[in-house]
Amino acid sequence: MKLNLPHILIVDDDKRILQLINHYLIKNNFRISTADNALMAREKIENIEFDLIVLDIMMPGESGLKLTDSLKKNNFKTPILLLSALGNSDDRIKGLEIGANDYLTKPFEPKELLLRIKNLIQGNKYNKQKKRIVKFGPYAFNLKNEILKKNGKIFILTSSEAKLLYILAKNDGKPIFRHNLSKILNIADTSRALDVQITRLRNKIENNKKFPTYIQTVRGRGYVLKIE
Repeated sequence: MKLNLPHILIVDDDKRILQLINHYLIKNNFRISTADNALMAREKIENIEFDLIVLDIMMPGESGLKLTDSLKKNNFKTPILLLSALGNSDDRIKGLEIGANDYLTKPFEPKELLLRIKNLIQGNKYNKQKKRIVKFGPYAFNLKNEILKKNGKIFILTSSEAKLLYILAKNDGKPIFRHNLSKILNIADTSRALDVQITRLRNKIENNKKFPTYIQTVRGRGYVLKIE
């Protein structure tokens, strides 16, 4: 899995639509996560930083409109593309008024969805320039090339250590659940397997691995990289 590919969350209770969009976007060089309701989407948004959310409006429970409204009221910066079978102008205006970045009516051509996604991600990249370099203590980690520097000098990491640090750094100072880390790293979802990876990275960058300053354990959740 290439971690530097744009990461999109698709939220739709229609499993057929979810699968079709998933396969199409993977073929077009995107990383995809999926959720079939707003509750599941919230959990993933809380723990992973996405480049774009593709969100269906008509879902049981919390609707896509309510989820969008809630996220945007909390200063959520990730672009949101709404999908809906409701195609009249009032529905589109309502979605855009509450903060959605774009709106696409079902049924749609996959190519049009792809172009809208690329435009939204391209337009948002400038707001993310400052996040390419993640700083913590004497360290600066470049998310684009996965190079870690300490006091301006390159600090050597193995590929697996760089991969783990990338995931933690890209989460923008928010905790990430253990099972999500294990899934992205493609390792067994066991305490031992993940702890070995964490310990190796801590041994490299922490002054005191027993009382880590940067890679901290969040009880009941997982791990967080404390960034500046």
